[in-house]
Amino acid sequence: MVKEITIGNIKIGGKKPLVLIAGPCVIENEAATLHCAERLMTICNGVSIPLIFKASYDKANRTSVTSFRGPGMREGLAILRKVKESLGVPVISDIHSIEQVHPAAEVLDVIQIPAFLCRQTDLVVAVAATGRVVNVKKGQFLAPWDMQNVVGKVRSTGNEGIILTERGVSFGYNNLVTDMRSFPIMRSFGYPVVFDATHSVQLPGGQGGSSGGQREFVEYLSRAAVATGIDGIFMEVHEDPEKALCDGPNSIKLDDLPALLKTLKAIDGIVK
Repeated sequence: MVKEITIGNIKIGGKKPLVLIAGPCVIENEAATLHCAERLMTICNGVSIPLIFKASYDKANRTSVTSFRGPGMREGLAILRKVKESLGVPVISDIHSIEQVHPAAEVLDVIQIPAFLCRQTDLVVAVAATGRVVNVKKGQFLAPWDMQNVVGKVRSTGNEGIILTERGVSFGYNNLVTDMRSFPIMRSFGYPVVFDATHSVQLPGGQGGSSGGQREFVEYLSRAAVATGIDGIFMEVHEDPEKALCDGPNSIKLDDLPALLKTLKAIDGIVK
């Protein structure tokens, strides 16, 4: 049985309907972030899907040293606090070092551990010790059953607020694939599982100085993942992905989101 976890006024896991985690890859500025969050709230309210807003204040894992990383922790957390307080929506962002953990925990409802850091024991334990819900992205280099060890690290602190996110596994150079078997395997550990639909179609470093992506496949992979009975879907969205400062090639255009969510909600309703 998958544990049901409460995040603000949202419940994820158990037999609860699908939850959406979405937002721009990175905080570009305050106005754009607030506008995106407002549009997402309107879209999600229209299709009755709970929203957790996501945006990164610092993208430490970038292809190039010249890649846009975001406004940094202090300014970024202040913007996420404004989103949270003005719209009443839970917020999630990723941390990259132990020094970021406590400031992040003061603002974030869910602290996300990036895929490349999912095996960093001290970081995982420090995040879990805050008592915040922890979303751990499965490393591109891990088998799904390896995530049981990560669950053990979080649970060692007494924290049972655990979410596991699949974001594809490395398959050759500059490519990722999603193994649908990973969803029931990770759900068997007893905690909610989320599919990161947009990072799973990323082509890491595929454009030389930046990552590419194949957003045209997001819909198909999302349908398949939701059909396995997962608990949430993760998508990076943007008003104009072609102009996004980070992860544009794999981001979904906001205008295209309502129709996709209606389809995913219908599949989720059949499965559950």
